[in-house]
Amino acid sequence: MEAISYKTVSASKETVTKGWILIDAENEVLGRLASKVAYVLRGKDKTNFTPHVDTGDNVIIINAEKVKLTGNKLNDKEYVRHTGHPGGQRFATPKELLAKKPTEVITMAVSGMLPKNKLGDALRRNVYVYAGTEHPHTAQQPKEIKLNSIK
Repeated sequence: MEAISYKTVSASKETVTKGWILIDAENEVLGRLASKVAYVLRGKDKTNFTPHVDTGDNVIIINAEKVKLTGNKLNDKEYVRHTGHPGGQRFATPKELLAKKPTEVITMAVSGMLPKNKLGDALRRNVYVYAGTEHPHTAQQPKEIKLNSIK
């Protein structure tokens, strides 16, 4: 008599296959874009997802300056940072940040949706954000996907 075996397969660093994905951020809503990118970075779209292993793909985001924010967030939302010196608290709106460093808005949004631990630090290194349509990762042959195709 043959017994059916249901063994849980845990992924490890050696068994994970990482791909490259290209996402165009033009006319995409910032929060929806960030949550779906975090989902792919984490590897939750794969069947061999393991919570403590980096099973996600590398993600390239282009056209970061053309991302949209809903409502009046462009002017009302505030990003707070601190220089480290007394009285060094600095505030910036997304409008100001998109003018100076357009990639920073997407980077901070994605980073906020990843775990705050060593695994999260490793996952943050797998996202590459660029302001224009050009990127230096053509040798990796990234697969372009639409955000609607991600859960």
